[in-house]
Order: sequence, then C-alpha cells, then structure tokens
Amino acid sequence: MASNSLLPLLFLLTFFKFSAQIAPQTADQTLKTFIFRVDRHSKPSIFPTHYHWYASEFADPPQILHVYDTVFHGFSASLTPNQVSTISDHPSVLAVIEDSRRSLHTTRSPQFLGLRNQRGLWSESDYGSDVIVGVFDTGVWPEHRSFQDKNLGPIPRRWKGVCETGTKFSKGNCNRKLIGARFFIKGHEAGADAGGPISAINDTVEYRSPRDADGHGTHTASTAIGRYAFDASMSGYAAGIAKGVAPKARLAVYKVCWKDSGCFDSDILAAYDAAVNDGVDVISISIGGGDGVSSPYYLDPIAIGSYGAVSHGVFVSSSAGNDGPNGMSVTNLAPWLMTVGAGTIDRNFPAAVILGSGRRLSGVSLYTGLPLKGKMYPVVYPGKSGMLSASLCMENSLDPRQVRGKIVICDRGSSPRVAKGLVVKKAGGVGMILANGISNGEGLVCDAHIIAACAVGADEGDAIKAYVASTKTPTATLDFQGTVIGIKPAPVVASFSGRGPNGLNPEILKPDIIAPGVNILAAWTDAVGPTGLDTDKRKTEFNILSGTSMAAPHVSGAAALLKSAHPDWSPAAIRSAMMTTASVTDNRNQTMTDEATGKPSTPYDMGAGHLNLGLAMDPGLIYDITNDDYVQFLCGVGYGPKVIQVITRSAHNCPAKKPAPENLNYPSIGAVFPTAGKSSKMFIRTVTNVGQPNAVYRARIEAPKGVTVTVKPSRLAFSGAVKKQSFVVTIAVDRRAVVFGESGAAFGSLYWTDGKHGVRSPIVVTQMDPL
Repeated sequence: MASNSLLPLLFLLTFFKFSAQIAPQTADQTLKTFIFRVDRHSKPSIFPTHYHWYASEFADPPQILHVYDTVFHGFSASLTPNQVSTISDHPSVLAVIEDSRRSLHTTRSPQFLGLRNQRGLWSESDYGSDVIVGVFDTGVWPEHRSFQDKNLGPIPRRWKGVCETGTKFSKGNCNRKLIGARFFIKGHEAGADAGGPISAINDTVEYRSPRDADGHGTHTASTAIGRYAFDASMSGYAAGIAKGVAPKARLAVYKVCWKDSGCFDSDILAAYDAAVNDGVDVISISIGGGDGVSSPYYLDPIAIGSYGAVSHGVFVSSSAGNDGPNGMSVTNLAPWLMTVGAGTIDRNFPAAVILGSGRRLSGVSLYTGLPLKGKMYPVVYPGKSGMLSASLCMENSLDPRQVRGKIVICDRGSSPRVAKGLVVKKAGGVGMILANGISNGEGLVCDAHIIAACAVGADEGDAIKAYVASTKTPTATLDFQGTVIGIKPAPVVASFSGRGPNGLNPEILKPDIIAPGVNILAAWTDAVGPTGLDTDKRKTEFNILSGTSMAAPHVSGAAALLKSAHPDWSPAAIRSAMMTTASVTDNRNQTMTDEATGKPSTPYDMGAGHLNLGLAMDPGLIYDITNDDYVQFLCGVGYGPKVIQVITRSAHNCPAKKPAPENLNYPSIGAVFPTAGKSSKMFIRTVTNVGQPNAVYRARIEAPKGVTVTVKPSRLAFSGAVKKQSFVVTIAVDRRAVVFGESGAAFGSLYWTDGKHGVRSPIVVTQMDPL
C-alpha cells in the first residue's frame, strides 16, 4: 500500500467490514450476492468448463448468476453467509466482493470541442465509421432517428455481438448503426429477492430487454455517436442540428441499469466480459459510486472490469461523479480509466425573477408551459416556519392554504429539483423559485419543469428571501428568455463536477479532463417525459440534461474518432493525446474559472483541462503505458501478487525494490511530500513521437511559487530511428516559500514544444504525511 495514500485505513476497514459480513452465522439464511475471483488455472481437468467446476464445487447452478471468463475469472452467486464463508476458505478463491449498487452520474457541444464539418478530425477519420462504442447504461430507444443507419457501410466483420430480444425489443430493432444490444438483470433480481431497499423490476414501467425506460442511456449513447438529426430541440429550446461526437461510429448497448433501481456490480462486470468478447473498441460508462468513498481497485468491479478491457486494447471513458465542489469527490480513480469531469458550453437558457420592488434576478429554466406574461403573483417562502421539509418542498410538506395562487420559494436538495415543482403544483402554487444553498453556490442546472419555475444561485436566493421577509405583500413574476448562445465565459468547470485530489493514490491526478456536461441536448426515450417523473406525461424527442454522465460520452466519441484515425494507438495513447492538448483557457482567452467559486480553476477541478479534439488528432508526443507498467504501479502502491492477480487475471511477482507509483508514465505529474524530511523527488517519463519523424522538442516549465522544477535532458531529438525518449523531472520544495492554496496543493506545468505542437502536463505538488 502506498505510504502516502490518503485512505490506507479504508483498505483495512473495507477488509474488516467484509470479514464480518462473511463470518459464519449458523441461523442466518439471508441470501446475498457476492462476486468470487477464482484462480482459473486451479480447475481440475475432470470438468469440461469453469461453469461445471463452479456449479459442482462452489454453488448450486440456480444460485449462480454470472460466470466471468474474459476481463475477470470467477462467478457471482446469491448465497447464505455460511456458504460464502465456506467458499471463501477454498484455496482457489482469491477474493470475495459483496455485490453493491451503483448510480448513474446523472447540438452545440461537438462544435464547442473544436469539431467542424469536413475539417480536421471529423473528415480525416471518416467520422469513426469502423469503430464500435459500447455504452453501459439504461438501454436505448432504438427507433430514435439518432440511431438510423442510412448511408452506413456494412457492420464491421470482426463484430461478434448479438441483438438480444426481450420485452418490446426484437432483432429487427438492431441495424447497421445499433449493431448489438444486451441486457443484464440477474444481479438486480437477486438483490430484489434478498429484500431490503431494492425493489423488484416494475414491469409496468420497465422493459426486460435492452429498451430504455429511463432515458439516460439513450441520451448518453446519442451524445457519443448519434447521427445527424435536423430540426432537433427540446420543445423549442436549443433548436438546431443534434449530432454525436462520432456520428458514423457503431453502437453496442449494454443495459446494466434499471429504472429507479441503479446498477449492480455483478451485472456491470458481466457487461465488461460480454463487450470485450463482442469486439467493442471503446466503452462509455457514466456510472460510479456516489458516497464519496472509493474502494481499493481490487474491491471495485468497475476498476477490475476496466483493467480487463484496457488490457485487451479497449479504451474506457468514465464519469468523475457529481459530488463536487467538495474536495476528494472524484470517483472512478483507476489509472487505466479516463476519468471525465464536466464543464459548461457557450449556450444557456436564461430566466429571471422580477420582484415587486422592480429588482430583476437572473436564473435559468427549461419551462415550456404557458408564460406568466409579466403578471405579478404573491410570493411565499415556506422555509421561514423553520420546518426543513417545507423549505425543501418535500412531498406533503406544503399547506395549500398558504401557497395556493402564489409563487413558492423552494430550497434545493434532498429531493429531485423537478419533483419540488410537482409538490408546489399539487398544493395549488402557480410557480416556483428554486434557490441554491451554500453547498451548490452559484452552480445552476436547467430543468424542464412542469410548473413555471426558475432556478437561482445562493446569492440571488438569499436576496429574494430577504425581500419576502422585509415586505408586507411581496410579489414577483417569472420571465423565460429561451436559448442564448455565445455565452462568455465558457467553458467553466461545473460546480457539481467531481474534484480531486485522488482519494486512493494522490500521485495520479484525477479527474483526467473535463468535457461538455451542462445543458446537453441529446436523444430521449419515448417511455417517459423530460423530467422522468411518473406523472410527467409530456413526450419529447430530445432532452437537455446535465452531469458528468453527459461529459463521459463526449470523450467516448472523441476516442472513437482518434481510434479510427490512429488504429494502432493504445488506450493510454488516446488518453494522452486528449490530456496533453486540453485547453486551460476559456473563450475570453483567460484561465478557465470554477462555477462554484468564480475563481480560476485548478487541476483538481479540471484535470489537464477541457477536451480539445482539433488538437488531439495531432498531439506530437504521447505518454504510452503498457499492462506491465500498470502491474509495476500496483506493486508500488503495496499490492501483493495475489491481490494483483484479482485485477490482472495472472500472477505477478513484484521486484525486491518497490517501484515508485508516481513513475507510472502518466501524462500528469503528482508530487506528494511529507511535511518534514525529504524535499525533492525525481520522476521518470517516456514520450513517443507520433508527429513528423524528425523533430526537436524543448522543455518549458511553469513552476509553482517556492518549488523548483528541472528537466533533464531539456531537449529531445527524434528521428526515423529514434521514436522514444525518456527524461527525468526533479521537483524540489522550499517549505518556507511554497504556497499551498485552499485545496492544499500548488500547481504548475511542464510543456514540450517543437514550434508546432504544445505537449502539456499539469504538475501538482502537495504535502501529506503517511498514515
């Protein structure tokens, strides 16, 4: 374990918690699902398959949910504590992981990434037509025009996937665009059978098939690879052409998440197994933990499945989570994953609250109903009673006698934003002002409210509440202003976007990058209205959503284009190309800002910067990483051979001298120093020239105050024969002069430039003592 890991105690706590869960309890017959990592080489030759072995020696066939044989070796089963305890003692069992539930990280954006028709990446890669993107989500609405296959060539011959049939989904729902679809439900059903908070699939609102009853999966899939859709809008908002980042790439759908029920690790791991066997090139997964605690890699099925995929050459893009702006809120931390945070685009949907005093306060909304036409209504704030549920406009918390015919101020939090409007409407209110609290600050999210409603930041919310408290008969109206483009500044780091530092290994900067994730227009299911509420009977062909869920598929589509243009690039090379060319400035040509604070953003907020696809096509140099490099990293963080085998599927012996985890050939540099003692560190990096064969690059340093950064050699010469060069970065800290900011870190950059390319790596310097 890394001596400077932030959370080594969590490893122990997880282990002890886990040990307690599987301790023998003779009377307890409660069934729970566990994932078992088995040494596949231990299979006795008498058994024809691993399934036969598992069903004979470990569990009864009806108890086995999934057998894993590609990205992971083992099985998942629904068992009693006694059975789990017995299996855990089997010498062939390397690890036991309790199944847990994950959550979803819930037109102009391709242009905003630097993509233009017939120029640059889109034209040079034929829009990614030979690349297959697997989306792990809530399924797909296959009839949507974003997934039509007009003018697409035949399905790539290497594709081995299937079009699984089920409720309202036939083989005819697949085509040359949507080339495969599967659904994974056994883990969810076992969880529901075991009782507790997990409910069984509701067949009146959900489909036992790849069909999307939620909308999230259709939205993320079309964001990554949707075809051109003309005259697209959400009830007039964001009108124009909707298209994915890689409009000709092929789509394979893996439904692992179920409406109102989340996504189970055992099903997600089965999807990784299937997707790699099927032949996908890119996996897009907008799923993760949401509890602020990251499991170590060997207990994290998303990290394990992703390692298996990456080791087979599949690029994996994952969302950073929506628990920002809190520090250390980023999820999906494994260094083989691309972890994507969210930024704004230059389009917004402004609305305003106009008070009886004449004051106008700015907010946002996607309300499409009848406008208030300037009519002033009484305003009430139920929260002034001191009742928290009333201030949050929770179900049954509002007194109709107090809110009927009025505009109601509701505080954000605890319940869905759109659900608050429904509560107000049921109680007879005519409108809602949705006010942020301190935790959300000025970060606003647009919603397709079912009542006239405007979301405002914390400062505006406080001003409106002060007006209501100080005025005898307070009044207001709401003004909806439609779509505005050309917003400055943009991009801005979204306040909800998951933030660093990396809670497992701070030497690895996470998030890696940000991409458009605020107010993204994309395809929608026909099964639910734009709010997703059961009572919302509106239909919309497209919907506007925000979240790191929306950012990750932008990177998935970008990876498809890069893979199409550079078929020989590894997943690490594709990530490097995006990171080293990312933008750190906005459309005012100033340092990107953080929506939560209004201050300049740091690598803890935006990683290497904002995705810039136009430059990623030709990055000049890349930082490549092999499977063996990742094994050395795992040795460096203190994992032993058995633990490493859980992740990598094969046994590895670590060298006698423990490798330094910070020497993983990552495109960013994280220098972690103790508060006393050693004050300088050396970092080894290797770059590969993917530009003109004869090139000379020179280093340029932007060092934080009180930190000295040197690079040797500072000049790298490449030729037809010399494609790779290594260099050493030495970082020294003057503890009396260094200034660690609010985040506890100091930030700088290393640039390599040959006059044409700028290859940038963020540098993060921080202090923490080993626990």
